[in-house]
Amino acid sequence: MGKKNAIVLSLTVLAVVSFYLYRFLDSRGPSDIHLYHTIRPDSSALRRRTANGGGEETPMAVTFGMGMDYKLTSIKVIPISAIETNKYPVPIWELESASNSVPIKAFSYGEHIRGMHPSIKGAQPEPLQAKVPYRLLVVAGSKKGQHDFTITNDPVAQ
Repeated sequence: MGKKNAIVLSLTVLAVVSFYLYRFLDSRGPSDIHLYHTIRPDSSALRRRTANGGGEETPMAVTFGMGMDYKLTSIKVIPISAIETNKYPVPIWELESASNSVPIKAFSYGEHIRGMHPSIKGAQPEPLQAKVPYRLLVVAGSKKGQHDFTITNDPVAQ
């Protein structure tokens, strides 16, 4: 009976360890980063506009969230029209990190993120245009995510 109990116990331990490895150690390959965005009037531009007498259109600030902290290794924003017409589309904003980015849960378009730098030295993000669809691509190690968004001047319509 002792040999039979040892076999059952060994199989039970093997099943528990296998379940743990499958469920908790990401042995299923790369998973997706779930992204979302919010669009609000840019408060600093709003203050400048009020000080200058107003009149011009208020720029919108786009903030992206990921639901949990990630050490990002790459961020790109590309107009979807460029993706559809070019094999190698040029991003309007691109940051990369070799190894030392800080874990973040959210970031704003064009923001400096500690540990990340423009892929082309000195490059600045291009302004986002209203009613133009864009795609955000993020990478954090083996995890990837993408999210499409469009800027409107009515944050309620997002």
